[in-house]
Amino acid sequence: MLFWILVAALTAALAVILLYPLLRGAKAADNIRAGEAAVYRDQLRELDRDLNGGLITPEEADYARAEIGRRLIAVSADEPAETPKPARHHRFTEAFVLLVLPVLGLCLYLTTGRPDLPSQPLEARLENPGNDVAVLITKAERHLAEKPDDGKGWDVLAPIYFRTMRVNDAQVAYRNAIRLLGPSPVRLDGLAETLMAVSDGVVTEEARQVLEQSLTLEPDNPRARFYIALSMEQAGRPNEARQAFEALAKQSPADAPWLPLVNEHIAMNGGAKSGADPAAPGANQAAPGNPTQQDVAAAETMSAGDRQQMIRGMVGSLDAKLSEDPNNFEGWVRLVRSYAVLNDKDRAAGALKRGLAAFPPPGEQGRQLLALARELGIATEGATQ
Repeated sequence: MLFWILVAALTAALAVILLYPLLRGAKAADNIRAGEAAVYRDQLRELDRDLNGGLITPEEADYARAEIGRRLIAVSADEPAETPKPARHHRFTEAFVLLVLPVLGLCLYLTTGRPDLPSQPLEARLENPGNDVAVLITKAERHLAEKPDDGKGWDVLAPIYFRTMRVNDAQVAYRNAIRLLGPSPVRLDGLAETLMAVSDGVVTEEARQVLEQSLTLEPDNPRARFYIALSMEQAGRPNEARQAFEALAKQSPADAPWLPLVNEHIAMNGGAKSGADPAAPGANQAAPGNPTQQDVAAAETMSAGDRQQMIRGMVGSLDAKLSEDPNNFEGWVRLVRSYAVLNDKDRAAGALKRGLAAFPPPGEQGRQLLALARELGIATEGATQ
């Protein structure tokens, strides 16, 4: 009952607030006119006092009295002869505010609201969190605040932190789980991923050591092997990276979900994708613009200047092809690296910006482009804009 009394009181208060400007509009105008007339009458009295006191001459007093009288007549002429009736549209507005609006609000609440549903405090929601991730995290954090040595709690909370982009908290949780429960491939891989997330996708030395520890526990761990191969690629060791990726591809089942990404890195480092026919046309080309056997043979007989010109022509051809078809990640990697090798940092930065437009940094491929740029000493400021 108290609820409905409060609803009625709020409705009445809202109606008064909405109707107040309409009800006071005419009265306010009358008050303004009356105030102006009173001011002019005061000015006439003040004029008489100034004349009697000798402050102004009779001619000046007559001129001022005529001007004030003109203004007073103009104000008096605006006053209505009788009390005006409320405007018709105001009546409709008042009826809408007083009757229709409350009825509409009540009908909407009764159809979509739950007046019989009591409020649920946080403690009750913590007892039955359902699928609410925020409540799950709060419940786990409260539990761990009371029992910080509960390794299973940290083990559960760490991946939740990581999925909700709380990377630093995830790193702390993984470290606590490893300290209390001991290392496992899942925990070590999770810790390595948090370290890489903090460093914008770069496999740091600490992350590499954690991954190597994971491989001692599970030598065929595909996730750890992939990241270690990625660290070789980021360190500028394409041959070792290609061999590591190829070994991972051979170990992986044909329907492994990570195999397409592994194949992309194999091609990026100069190899043929797993399952590709080496004899097929273009099978040895990871991206457009690669030199053919004829190009290599011709380059061996050229002078240094001609060879440099040939290389620039091939890079320009690759640049043109990527302008037509920007959805070629390996091509952007080769283009950025080629311009860097040619010591053309401006074009390398431009290629990086265009590549990031096709493969934004939040994705894995965008992060790899940024890591390549840092490796080659290419400025990344403004490249993502």
